[in-house]
Amino acid sequence: MPATDPPASKPPVSTLLVTLTGRDRPGVTSAVFDTLARYPVEVLDVEQVVLRGRLVLGILVTAPRDVGRLRQAVEKTGRGLGMYVETEDGAGDNRPRRSGRSHVTVLGQPLRPKAVAAIAGRISDTGANIDRIVRIARYPVVAIEMDVSGVDPDLLRQALAIEAAATQVDVAVQPTGLYRRAKRLVVLDVDSTLIQGEVIEMLAAHAGCEEEVARVTAEAMRGELDFAESLRRRVALLAGVDAGALEEVRREVLLTPGARTLTRTLRRLGYQIGVVSGGFTQVVEPLAAELGIDFVAANRLEVADGRLTGRVEGPIVDRPGKAEALRGFAAAAGVPLSQTVAIGDGANDLDMLAAAGLGVAFNAKPVVREAADTAVSVPYLDAIIYLLGITRDEVDAADAETTETA
Repeated sequence: MPATDPPASKPPVSTLLVTLTGRDRPGVTSAVFDTLARYPVEVLDVEQVVLRGRLVLGILVTAPRDVGRLRQAVEKTGRGLGMYVETEDGAGDNRPRRSGRSHVTVLGQPLRPKAVAAIAGRISDTGANIDRIVRIARYPVVAIEMDVSGVDPDLLRQALAIEAAATQVDVAVQPTGLYRRAKRLVVLDVDSTLIQGEVIEMLAAHAGCEEEVARVTAEAMRGELDFAESLRRRVALLAGVDAGALEEVRREVLLTPGARTLTRTLRRLGYQIGVVSGGFTQVVEPLAAELGIDFVAANRLEVADGRLTGRVEGPIVDRPGKAEALRGFAAAAGVPLSQTVAIGDGANDLDMLAAAGLGVAFNAKPVVREAADTAVSVPYLDAIIYLLGITRDEVDAADAETTETA
């Protein structure tokens, strides 16, 4: 068929915006739409919000020829419902959102008005607009999500990082798009991320060298010491420790608050999960099996005659090794790197965080917070869920459904 010219643009149609506010009750929405149904109008847009029993309902419709009669009918319906009604004439649909669209997630414990004001002000300073705000969680932290348009996401991230530090809240900026909900592989560091504390320091307690090992660990996590060298130095101090200490440490390990909720929720959504650790397979692998984790990369302590030799078997999983493990997990899972999330706290996680589609610094050292795409400083690992657009209500509903069917 021959090509046809695009249809000529039509002048915008007359519209009527109806806004109702008041005490929410069953039947409000249906009553208003029943009134609208008596007139030859089309629904162009609807948005409804309920905050602590107070309803705000906005409806944009095409305006009929006798718009005054429609306005009177809607106002009468509203009065009957005990609602305040506003109507506003206009032309055309809502203006399309501008380019440069982002999701801005704000986490606070607590979330104070001063922080929200500072963040909103900085968004305005960049020339961007907040198109929508919704709360997605109220515990263990308060999380709100803003849809922002009109500025490049990278520039917005830089601007909001300053306010996040000043107001002591966490702010994540991610470009709007399908990929945000399509991140199908999440890879976590283990020590001080998935679990509380450092396994090697727990082993050092059995060897009587905990203080020295902790000092070397801190230097490595701050990026002051090559991780591979620091690991060899620390492991050498464990020579002669009974191998049974590995099982004792495994029993002593405490998960980070929210770790079970995070892994359980991700599995329900079909995500694959990996852990990559500078720690040791003898502790990490049983933990991963317990949590249903799909992929594991960690170092292995050499054991001879029932005792640790003070050496590591095979190549060391260090900073480059963690990034390589992420790539290997992604390839095995059939997931492009753009759809991966990496979470870590130390300098040896930096390459992994940089390689992932979204790198999250969790209660991290300053050098890691500055380099990561976003940072989470609250002590709850399941707060990561909110960065993926998952609400607390959805998590709780899934947990309740599982409990009911168990």
